[in-house]
Parts: sequence; C-alpha cells; structure tokens
Amino acid sequence: MLHIAYFVLLLALLSGGASSFSQESSSNPEGLVPAVTPSDAAAIPVSEQVTAAEAAIANSDWKAAEAKLTVWLATHPGDARALFDAGYVADAQNRLDDAEGLYRRAVEVNPQSLEAHLSLGLLLARQNKPAEAHPELAAATTIPDRGEAAPALKARAWRALAELDRPSLGSHGDTKAASNDLLEALKLSPETPADTLLAANLADQAGQYEAAEAAYRRVLAKDKESRPAIAGLAHLLIIKKQFPEAETLLRSALEQSQGDTALTAQLATVLAAQDKAEALPLLQKLHEAHPDDATITRMLAEVLAEAGDAVGSDRLYAGLLATAANSPDLLVGHGQNLVRQGQYAEAFATFDKATQLDPASVDGWSGLAFAASHTNQPSVTLRALTMRSKYVPENSSTYFLWAGAYDSLHQKKEAIAYYQHFLDSASGKYPNQEWQARQRIELLRR
Repeated sequence: MLHIAYFVLLLALLSGGASSFSQESSSNPEGLVPAVTPSDAAAIPVSEQVTAAEAAIANSDWKAAEAKLTVWLATHPGDARALFDAGYVADAQNRLDDAEGLYRRAVEVNPQSLEAHLSLGLLLARQNKPAEAHPELAAATTIPDRGEAAPALKARAWRALAELDRPSLGSHGDTKAASNDLLEALKLSPETPADTLLAANLADQAGQYEAAEAAYRRVLAKDKESRPAIAGLAHLLIIKKQFPEAETLLRSALEQSQGDTALTAQLATVLAAQDKAEALPLLQKLHEAHPDDATITRMLAEVLAEAGDAVGSDRLYAGLLATAANSPDLLVGHGQNLVRQGQYAEAFATFDKATQLDPASVDGWSGLAFAASHTNQPSVTLRALTMRSKYVPENSSTYFLWAGAYDSLHQKKEAIAYYQHFLDSASGKYPNQEWQARQRIELLRR
C-alpha cells in the first residue's frame, strides 16, 4: 500500500500555497515594485527636487527619478525620505543590493520610519533572509501611527510576519505565533482571500483539520478555481482518507489546470490509495515530464513496487539514494525491494542502516525483523520486533515472526504462545502459515 502519510507531507510541501511575498511580487510589474510607495511616507517637509522625483516615480519613470534623487542625496545624505525613495527606485529596478543599502540608511537616519522598516523587511523576506527580515517587520508594527496609511502598512507587516513565522520546508516555524500575527493584521484591515488561505494552512499545520477544511471551503465558495484552496482541501481529504471526494475535486480542477504538477501528483496519490490502475501510467507520465523531481520519483517507485515491478522500482530508489544515501525512508524502500527479490542478506544490511539512522522507523524495524528471520538471526529478529512494538501494535505478521524466532531459539513456551496469538489474529487469512503454526504447536507440546 502506498505510504499515504509520507506523501501527504511531501505533497503539502509541493502544493502549498505561495507565500505573501511571491503573491505580492506577482501583483506588481515584473515582480519588482515594492509594497510601500513614496506617497505613503511620513508627512515631513520635502524639497522640490524630492517632490519632482516622486512625481517621476508615480509615472514609473525610474531613470528620471533616480537622476533627481542622486543629485539631491549627494548634498543631503541625511534626508530619510529621499533615501527611502531612492531605495524604492532601486527595488523597482531589481537592484536589490542597492535597495537594501538605501533602505538601511533610511532606517539609520530615521528609526521611526514605518515605511523604511517595512520595505526593508519585505525585501529581505523576498531574498529568503528571514532572520534579518523578522526584526525589521516587527519594528514596523511598533512605530506610532502617522498618517492615514499607517494602519494598512502595519497590517502588511503583520501579514509578512505571519508568513515568516509559519512552518515551512526546512523550518519548524511557530504556528501559534503565525496565527497571532494574522489576528493582529485582521484588527487593522479586512480579511482577504489570502488571509483565509493562510488561516486554513495554519490550522492544517496545527492539526485542526475541521477548521482548515471549513476555511478552504470558504475560499472555494468565492473562487471555485482557487488552486491553493483546491490543493489544500485535497490534502485534507487525503489525510481523512476521503479518497473518492478528493478524486472528484482533483479531476474537476485538472480539467481547468491541465498539467498542474502538484494537483496531478495528488490525484496519483488518491488513485494509488484506491488501488486504481490509472495511478501508474499517470505517475510515469509525470516522471517523464519531471525526471529530477524527487517527490514524484519516490511516488513512482512505490507504485511500481506495489504493482510487482521490484526491479524497476529499485532502479528509481538507487537514483534517489545516489544523492541522499542516508535517507531512512529511501533505505527502507530499497530494502523492501531487496526482500521482494529474495536478496535477504543485502536487505538485512539496508534495514540495519535505516534503523540506525532513524530508531523510530517502524517500517525499518519490521523489515529488519523479516530479513533477520530469513538469514537465521533469531536474536536480531526479537530485538527488532521489540523496538517496533514501542511504536505500533502487533499484527498477524509480527506474531508469526515472534513465534518463529522463539522456536529457532528453542524457547518452547514463548513460541507456543506467539503461534497461538498468530492463529487468533489470522482468522483464515494466511492458510499456509496457519497450518504451519498448528503443526509447530502440536510438535512443541509433545
């Protein structure tokens, strides 16, 4: 069976909604214009030269604005408003290092400039410098209001902080802090669809699935084609194993967004979970289009293994392990394919490495126990089963492994007990093993 929990996590990362920083960029020409404009700057006396520069900025005449500001700042290097304007112009032209330097100078000259702190924080966030961005955005939220634009600008700062605080790939984040940031933003400005999506995502990450689902459905009620909301809702439906509903949702969405990698990968996961044959060709087509996507490759490897192509599956695992040799999950997948091919000694070594890297790997301990039983190492089988039992309950297969290991060690009492546990739980599902268990019980009792 496809490891749904594993792929729920990966697909959440693959299909997660864009951050406010990328969304913000997409709403501006070429993704370059900063969120804060010179017209928002504090109402302080301004020279005719700076006024003329701001008029050029309003017309997106960056060269004219830059020329005027350069002349002015040459003799007035301490004009915080002009420094902010110059930073804005550099930002709009994607000269990010220049923009950062100018924004920083504006902040140094006027530490109470909400606009400069906010623009610097947003710029640093877009450059993936969260540790530097966070204090600038936090500072923007604490500066006393000046002018009608201040509440809206502070709301922008709070929303940006929410994006920085939310858990993301490579960072655990702080869901509670991100939620509080969003609440502060909503005190200052009306809720937007992006806010609803963020609230849904945070609830999802906090395990508050009912609240998350309700939020995603609110977004879809207003915009039935919202790709982030569709992906988010599908993610929750997969978690809840409501596969038919997820399939319907994703098929409908893909009619409008053909070729969407994340939605297609979600659909493949749903189809595989329902053992539908369509999953394999869908994943093969995805893999052909995205051969370097590790998530898709891993999904295809699992489905190939489930379809009985252990060799083809293991070829993909070998490629993945070439760049992630110490991945416990990949080692487990490789080990399972080795077992399918009857290569028990190699499988034993692979599972042993996986469990050393991740002592909480249930599949790793299960695989090690099975491989040890086939390489005549009953003591290792017992140790592996003991470790596995710390995390999950026993099942028919593990009962049989326990019994076989005790039997090999001539511990009759324990062997009989576990053979009986196996028979009680098997209920006719494993006729060959059940016959063997009854025979062994009879022999051991003599």
